[in-house]
Amino acid sequence: MARTEYYNDPQAPKPNSIVPAVTVFVLDAQNRVLLIRRTDNGLWAIPGGAQDFGEYIAETAVRETKEESGVDVEVTGIVGIYTDPKHVMAYSDGEVRQQFSICFRARHLGGDLTPSSESSEVRWVGRDELNALSIHPSMRLRIDHGYSNLPAPYIG
Repeated sequence: MARTEYYNDPQAPKPNSIVPAVTVFVLDAQNRVLLIRRTDNGLWAIPGGAQDFGEYIAETAVRETKEESGVDVEVTGIVGIYTDPKHVMAYSDGEVRQQFSICFRARHLGGDLTPSSESSEVRWVGRDELNALSIHPSMRLRIDHGYSNLPAPYIG
């Protein structure tokens, strides 16, 4: 399913749903962040996705990271909560979702970098390489907050 992101765009369609979702900021031993190249929009992002019924939200973070990247993680904290009403995603099935995402901090446990139906590429990326990649501004905000180690989670 294709996805179009709108960010601070007055022409964006009105949202018709809000879904609890996660993103996951995880670093390897060389301080590189885990990124996937999304198949729905071609942009680079940290792993993440929607919560399933019967699942704790931290379990969603672990599951989505494994599904999209092949990497095993353990949740260790929260980077922030991202709820900007000016950020909406329009899907090809007619859903227009307002952003609601908890960005977790996680510890890398193992696993092999493995693309999936949701990720055409998976790799560890150094902080100095980020500017060369196509990353949505809302995703870059999470990455920057993750690297910043804010004294308290971002709420916005």
